[in-house]
Amino acid sequence: MSPAVVVLVLLAGLSESAGRILPLVARRPGVSRSNAILLLLTGAVVEGAVFALWPLTAWTLAELLVSAPVSGVAALTWTPGLVVPLLLAAVIAFPLLGPLLHLLLLVGVGTGLATQLAATTGLSWWPAAGCVAVAGIGLAAAVDVVRRLVVRISTPARELT
Repeated sequence: MSPAVVVLVLLAGLSESAGRILPLVARRPGVSRSNAILLLLTGAVVEGAVFALWPLTAWTLAELLVSAPVSGVAALTWTPGLVVPLLLAAVIAFPLLGPLLHLLLLVGVGTGLATQLAATTGLSWWPAAGCVAVAGIGLAAAVDVVRRLVVRISTPARELT
């Protein structure tokens, strides 16, 4: 990935993190500003890593489907045109503005990835779209499991009285 694409992926991660963290912080007035910033930056790194892994995971799944190994072709990577729509994620990820719009944005980005994956691997479009969808859902599920574990571990146990 070029440095510009890395910056765009990190900004998209920050955008996604802001959409998830800011509503949480708004509901909990006792959260300090420094903790909120730490949560936001940690979330940005995690979401940026997930975004960066999405095309690579889809490429790996596609290689499992292709009968002849794809050689001499560079792996699927982000381009600025594919990553820029992810920067809208903060606005669209706010719960009151619509998870459906957020899902539609991710489907649109996934469609672009599927088109690029189909062109580079020789798969038809539908199997490529399936690889992109399975990779995205799998990565999202993994991050959700980790998020829930972190919340469970970091929440102090309540005493039974």
